[in-house]
Order: sequence, then C-alpha cells, then structure tokens
Amino acid sequence: MNPPATAAFPWRGHRLELLAEKAAWDPEQRLLMLADLHLGKAESFQCQGIPLPSDGDAATFNALLAVAHRLQPRQVVVLGDLIHSRLGLTEELRQKLAALPSLLGCPLRLVGGNHERGSWLEGLVQEPSLAMGPLWLSHAPEPRAGRLNVCGHRHPVALVGRGADRLRLPCFAYNQTLEHLVLPSFGALTGGHPCPRGEVLWLVADGAVIPWTPSHQLPRAHRRSA
Repeated sequence: MNPPATAAFPWRGHRLELLAEKAAWDPEQRLLMLADLHLGKAESFQCQGIPLPSDGDAATFNALLAVAHRLQPRQVVVLGDLIHSRLGLTEELRQKLAALPSLLGCPLRLVGGNHERGSWLEGLVQEPSLAMGPLWLSHAPEPRAGRLNVCGHRHPVALVGRGADRLRLPCFAYNQTLEHLVLPSFGALTGGHPCPRGEVLWLVADGAVIPWTPSHQLPRAHRRSA
C-alpha cells in the first residue's frame, strides 16, 4: 500500500489537509495556503555574478497551477516570499505574476514576507498577517491566542538517516505549545533548515505525506541513495 498524498490535520474541530504538493488545504473555507516560492531567485543570483539556470520558476508555477486546478480553491494565499528579491523581478516575471489570478481561476492574496520588502508588485498588495476563520496567517511564526497560526519563512526540513544515507526532506512542522504550523517552502529553488526538537513533523517524499518521528525509518519505496 502506498503512503497517502495528504495527511489530515485536525485542530479544535477544524480540519486542514497537508498536501504532498507542499501546501495546506482548508476544505471548509476552500482556501489553499502555500509559502516561500522565491520566484526570480536565479535571476537575483545572476545579477550578483552567480550563474544559476533560469528554469526553477517554470517548475514552481506549474506545480501551483496544477494543485489549484485540482482543488478549485475560492482563493489562494501565499504566506510570504512569493519573490526572492526585486533584483529578480524581470519584466517576464512581472507579466506572469499579473496573469496568475486569471490562470488560477480565483483571487490571489499575498501576506508580505521579508523578501518582498522594497518591491512593488502590480495588482498584488502585500497584506499584513490576517485572520481567516480559526486560522491566523503570517509569514514568520506569529502565535495568536485562540487561533492556529499557519506560516512559512523557516523552510523546514527533516534530517532522515545517518552518514552517507542521510536525507534532507521538506516537511510540515507543528509546535504543539505555540500552536503554529510551518509549511515547507513551495519553490523549486529553495533550501531548508532543520526543525528544532519537539515539533511534530510530516515528511514530504515521493508524492506522499508521512507522519514522522526521529526513530522512524522511511518505507523502503521512499529511500534514495546518496
């Protein structure tokens, strides 16, 4: 039996779904949430003389459109760092961002992240942290009493295995004390940071979402050689 492509995340009677596409879905509000796309990252590095291929954005755009077309959300909220920096805001990227709501088939909202500072995106206002139903949506973790804080910023990864077999896998990370759920970075050209001890993790691996504790081993079908 293959591991599921989603994991249920119940919170005080409200249910989210953690998606293998590295996004969160609120079926009651028909709300799709994702974070840290870092579009234009390759072009930002190229401006600084670092040669990165300009192909990561296409994969990120295609993944976003695919999950939106599958779920048909009422709205998509990006929890910060839609872009990497103003240096990477080429005219081509601006045109793609302007067309994105039409391609998604629903409104697109942006909670401003640290990488958007100093940038202007036509038709897309950078909003402060906001409440939607029982959720508090922010870029960095920002616990809010009585609400589940869904956020990004940290690019959480789990370290699985040891030595030459160690993997760094993107994951969802939940802090039970502070009640914040950190989404993995959605972008194709983003790195990651290991999670602190004590968080509840769900790995994203090979199109599946897998509940995880450090003592677990990945199912054989999901192991990769170094």
